[in-house]
Amino acid sequence: MIEREIEAKYVDLHCHGGAGFYFSDPNPRNIQSAIDFHKNHGTSKLLASLVTEKIDDLEIQIRRLIPFYNSGAIAGIHLEGPYLARARCGAHNPNLLKSPTISEVQKLIEVGDGAVRMITIAPELENALDVISYLAKNNIIAAIGHSDGGYDDALKAVNAGAALVTHFSNGMSKLKDGERTFATALLHETSIPLEVIMDGHHVTREDIAVIAEVAGDRMVFVTDAMAAAGQPDGDYRIGDLDVVVSEGVARLKSNGALAGSTLTMNQAVANARIVGLSENVILNASQTNPTKLLNGAR
Repeated sequence: MIEREIEAKYVDLHCHGGAGFYFSDPNPRNIQSAIDFHKNHGTSKLLASLVTEKIDDLEIQIRRLIPFYNSGAIAGIHLEGPYLARARCGAHNPNLLKSPTISEVQKLIEVGDGAVRMITIAPELENALDVISYLAKNNIIAAIGHSDGGYDDALKAVNAGAALVTHFSNGMSKLKDGERTFATALLHETSIPLEVIMDGHHVTREDIAVIAEVAGDRMVFVTDAMAAAGQPDGDYRIGDLDVVVSEGVARLKSNGALAGSTLTMNQAVANARIVGLSENVILNASQTNPTKLLNGAR
């Protein structure tokens, strides 16, 4: 118990579940099991992330999580979708993706009664910049990601008030894709924090080194964990998409795309040490930076 209390100090802004369950589960006991799993593996605070669904279904899932927010079991809710680019949908159902509107986003926030703390948006979508500005003005973290946008789209999003990049280098261009891309704009031309999934699969070791050199003080470790975190390899689902987990790596059955991770924050920090990141970078990425983001979004 003492070891657990010492280790449970990290902040995870992007986590979909664990212990065999998602935060969208209709059974509150299963939701609590997912929370407990991560809090037993290094996480002190987390945002419960929900994947793309129909708006009515999202509202139901948000309502189920409100008691966990009110009790302090979670630090809030992160909506990763449905306002994402089809070309970069990842493990989201492309048929449910759409452009945002302020009125619809406002309704989701109102349903959450203070619990919705972050929303990921592809900034090149129609109305996206206006919605990003709206979120920023209302103290909700406007994250940008799952974007097929370019260099200028990234800069416009940051100017509009975007506060975080959802899993940098995933669901967007990669650093190898050219000198003037969505990724290079965010890395080299802005001071925006960058989520990094430190599992050894989502971002190459070489890119981790570049990110750490250019923006080590802006890294934010996240798990992007799905239900299989803490569970054996096998068949799973994300929303209505089939996933297979092999050697701890989750991929869509349909096309082999990465589908979240089985990571914990303890393992993310351990992996960061293995690749040689400094203790100062690790402290900022696992505690200081995500805490600042949460404190700023109130």
